Amino acid sequence: MIGYAEIATHFRRQITDGELNPGDAMPSYTEASDQFGVNRTTVIRAYDILKSEGLIVSRPGKGTTVAARPSIVISGVDRLDRLSRTGRRYGPGEDSTGHRVMWRSAYDAEVCRALEIEPGDEVVIRIRTFRQDGQPTSVGVSVYLPRTVTEVQELAEEGRMQGYFGDLYTERTGREVTKGQRTARARQASQDEIDALQLNVPAHMAVAVLVTNVTFHDEDGPLAYWEDVYAPGAKIPTA
Repeated sequence: MIGYAEIATHFRRQITDGELNPGDAMPSYTEASDQFGVNRTTVIRAYDILKSEGLIVSRPGKGTTVAARPSIVISGVDRLDRLSRTGRRYGPGEDSTGHRVMWRSAYDAEVCRALEIEPGDEVVIRIRTFRQDGQPTSVGVSVYLPRTVTEVQELAEEGRMQGYFGDLYTERTGREVTKGQRTARARQASQDEIDALQLNVPAHMAVAVLVTNVTFHDEDGPLAYWEDVYAPGAKIPTA
């Protein structure tokens, strides 16, 4: 039987291929249920994934439509694909440092939307700086819901996990982890990010950085939101 992940993939492909364009109406829950022969809950779960990826939006009185596309879709192989495929955490000459794990209240609108939480809800944040041949290239920030951390104990203390968290989560729970579409956008770097990337810029100078993000789900909803902040000119890992 088709599941929510397959339904999300079907519509994601239609949106990215241009078969569905910004402003186009999505099938109603009932229409999509009939189309795929599934119950309404499965369709809602699939639509929630697409909403978390910024691909569709729901508005009172207007139903669900395809969203505008300010983000760039990242294609090809990324660090997570490499880890799943080869078991290698790092590419040649790559490592990471500054691993930290902390409990915090979430206020970032993008994180709250992706994880379907309210501003101020408690999350677990894992931070590390990736380096290529000793030079910082990106800051990795992973935001986890508390239920995720309960199942993946390797998040404790140093924040180093033995393997991909999705595999660990599946081993502990039996639930499959679905990785959403990775997208990118530009924004201004925080001072902490400037320091971690060792950018030599005058104090208080605005620095534009490329930010990629992806959200993970299981059958019960969002699990984690991962963000990588790249130094200007840095190459996104693709092997």
